[in-house]
Amino acid sequence: MTDSTRLRPDFLWGASTAPTQVEGNNINSDWWLREQRMPGMERSGDAVDSYHRYAEDMRLLADAGLNSYRFGIEWARIEPAEGHVSLAELAHYRRMIDTAVDLGLTPVVTLHHFTHPRWFTEDGGWTSDRAIDRFRSYVETATRILDGVEWVCTINEPNMLALMATMSQAPPASEKEVKKWMSPTVEGAARPVLPSPDPKAGHRLAEAHRAAREILKARTDAKSGWTVANQALTATPGNEEKLREVRYAREDLYLEAARGDDFIGVQSYTTQTVDENGLVPHAVGPDTTLTGNPYRPDALGIAVRHTWEVTGGIPILVTENGIATADDTQRIAYTSEALRHLFAAVDDGIDVRGYLHWSALDNYEWGHWEPTFGLVAVNRETFERHPKPSLAWLGDVARSGGKGLGERSA
Repeated sequence: MTDSTRLRPDFLWGASTAPTQVEGNNINSDWWLREQRMPGMERSGDAVDSYHRYAEDMRLLADAGLNSYRFGIEWARIEPAEGHVSLAELAHYRRMIDTAVDLGLTPVVTLHHFTHPRWFTEDGGWTSDRAIDRFRSYVETATRILDGVEWVCTINEPNMLALMATMSQAPPASEKEVKKWMSPTVEGAARPVLPSPDPKAGHRLAEAHRAAREILKARTDAKSGWTVANQALTATPGNEEKLREVRYAREDLYLEAARGDDFIGVQSYTTQTVDENGLVPHAVGPDTTLTGNPYRPDALGIAVRHTWEVTGGIPILVTENGIATADDTQRIAYTSEALRHLFAAVDDGIDVRGYLHWSALDNYEWGHWEPTFGLVAVNRETFERHPKPSLAWLGDVARSGGKGLGERSA
């Protein structure tokens, strides 16, 4: 951060989670069913029991010095059967919102984070003629508990959600293949390059997003947007046209759909190159992360700049950025460098509203437990929380308004 960098006085400093990854026992979701049926996939089970321990998790963030928490509400809990709304679950998520506010944390609420009610998926999912109406009904229900919420993400990483839909059309048959296809949200060397998302699914999700945006504008005072998995793609020499083709299918379709939103969520972890054949598989190196990705903290700056350009200057909220590592010193080093690149983008006039680290907790990573992204470790037998030095470090950076970057080590 340079002496001239000026972050907004209401800049959000926080961390993020997703319901299925931390809550546990989301038995009415399609992902829960997938866990039970697919060989080789580890089960989420109780996850880290944040469904019951959310107040403790939020307090850890607030006490460290952060001022925001991004969490999701779960469609499969709120509407476990079509047309049946659980008032108890709505009240549960409203208590989460109130707890965050009481602790001084600005809630950033995600309405859809990869998982669906089983009944929705079993009746065609997003390919059904009724999909948009069903999602619209859910969003209308969710607005009952969003009073006072300032930030709402409609759909998390629709480009990865579309990719999941593409992959589900030809699911892996063996346990070995399952392990290669796990965690499609973070591509790495441990599995083959994943296919491009089906653009039909992408356009359908964009339609759902626009429907949700209209409802939120009519019924709440919240800023609305969706979050995109930003892959910070770059071209090898002479392959700029192929880069444009690949980037549109994997990212730009979704960034363009954000034009007119109140904000766009940037979610960045690493970069990948494109040659004449498409994406180039990651090479394994000494600093390869636990998801097989290269150590590239500069990806955040690349992603923010590209998003700003494609959306035509929509305000940016970094809704995920982090590293899968068991070395917390490396986490601090990675995040320090990522923030420096973010601040450089701010210096260049890009409107950045906040930075939310992924993740608040070590959690269930969509099929397995090994990658650890969290600022807080969790004992999965006792559920005891163990804050890492990176949490205190990020809290210090937040308290200083970014000026404490690099002044504390693990």
